[in-house]
Amino acid sequence: MQTASRRWLASGDLNGFLGLVVDNLSIMAFLSMALIHIFGFPADIVFLRMFPGTALGVLLGNIAYTVMARRLARRTGREDVTAMPLGLDAPTSIGMALLVLGPAFLSFKQSGMDPHAAAVATWQLGMASLVVMGVLKTVLSFFGAMVQRHVPRAGLLGSIAGIALVLMGFLPLVEILKVPVVGFAGLGIVLYALVARGRLPFGLPGVLVAFVVAALLYFLLGPLGLLGNGYHVPPAWEWRFALPLPTLEWTHGLAYTLPYLPLILPFGLLMVVGGINVTESARAAGDDYSTRDILLVEALATLVAGFCGGVAQTTPYIGQPSYKAMGARSGYTLLTGLVIGLGGIFGYVSNIVELVPLSVLAPILVFVAIGITVQAFEATPMRYAAAVVFSFFPAIARMVTIKLSDPTYVAPDHFVALFNDNTRGISELAVIAVLGNGFIITSMIWASFVVALIDGRVARAAGIVLLGAVLTVFGLIHSVDLAGGVYLPWQLSAGAQSMVWQFVGAYVALAAVLFLLSLQRDKPSGVGHTS
Repeated sequence: MQTASRRWLASGDLNGFLGLVVDNLSIMAFLSMALIHIFGFPADIVFLRMFPGTALGVLLGNIAYTVMARRLARRTGREDVTAMPLGLDAPTSIGMALLVLGPAFLSFKQSGMDPHAAAVATWQLGMASLVVMGVLKTVLSFFGAMVQRHVPRAGLLGSIAGIALVLMGFLPLVEILKVPVVGFAGLGIVLYALVARGRLPFGLPGVLVAFVVAALLYFLLGPLGLLGNGYHVPPAWEWRFALPLPTLEWTHGLAYTLPYLPLILPFGLLMVVGGINVTESARAAGDDYSTRDILLVEALATLVAGFCGGVAQTTPYIGQPSYKAMGARSGYTLLTGLVIGLGGIFGYVSNIVELVPLSVLAPILVFVAIGITVQAFEATPMRYAAAVVFSFFPAIARMVTIKLSDPTYVAPDHFVALFNDNTRGISELAVIAVLGNGFIITSMIWASFVVALIDGRVARAAGIVLLGAVLTVFGLIHSVDLAGGVYLPWQLSAGAQSMVWQFVGAYVALAAVLFLLSLQRDKPSGVGHTS
């Protein structure tokens, strides 16, 4: 018992620390890369205003989880208690960059703001989004079980798997293949060590080996001209000191959050359900943490990060049993929190993500994307697999819209013209964009009504579809606003209203068909079987 309370580090904590740090660095690298290189965001706003507060959330959350692990060890007299790993949530952090912050920055500039003012407004929006998610998670932490009961697991996991597959899987894979000699080697090691469970020399962790090998290839082959245009001379090391002090800047961003609520609120909801799942996973591995305490810690870490300038939410990671198998105990979370948190304050995290190309860090994101997608099928009964797959389509539409609306591919005026071309019904581009807007909620609706059909609850399926119709009216899903904003339909132009009512009519027609089918006395063969 004394040993359990005094021992801060175990031999396995180094492996856990390396894996958890690289996870967080990968996400911060993608966040900065997307904002700076895709959307042209000013780097100083990212590194001096967004990163310190974001990293502070990781610091505070990991310290709290370390304390919880040590208390559990003292209470049980066990030395093998493993702390819950906490870090930046990959799907929603990438979603914030690509779906909220980046598009908002472009929108602010198009409204006439100069780039710096637009960047500050975007930062305020990101802070406000985190505060909204933090409040939602704090409230739902007391009602997590109720949320789980009313939203099918296929809907929850399918919607987040859709984000994982196309945003944090496919897009980082593209980054890997921009420098294929480097990225593919790192990805192969990750797949060998973490997917195939292959053993690496001296028992080294796969994440560390993949990072080192890819970095060596990049910095050895690049200066020799063997990577083509994929190598860039690293920028000079620059100290960026910024304290993440509490500020009321987020209050200026609250008004900006309205168009993005269909994304922001589901992001928070997913973390609550995810927190419940990972706590159950840790409990099954032998560490009985309080679900409410796990949820409250990460909710408060998100809130504090938002108050102090952060733009990406924290979450307990699903891999607690994996860290336990590595031999990690409570020291790895403390070390990770200190390295990431202090790195955001003193600026060395921003220097690392500038120094190391995304092709080196991205393999871990692809692995996490694979893991989340696989989990959606493993944690859902096989009979609901079709519902999970069906829920992927809105996310695919959103990814296509992101690429098609990128000014490096399609001129903005041309994109808007194609979107509004309704000479032959709703244009193909408009269908893709409208399907992708509000895609997380759409995925939940679609998966939920298919689950109800599979269970033979056809009338319930009709009710879920009618809920989809109501949400469509106000743009919470299928928004006809290019930016995905919500609205009152009667305030739209005649053409936009026509599009809204066609999508609403589609849901109403489907609900009517399902309601009529529910009146049948004999169910079709196969419907309603739950085994």
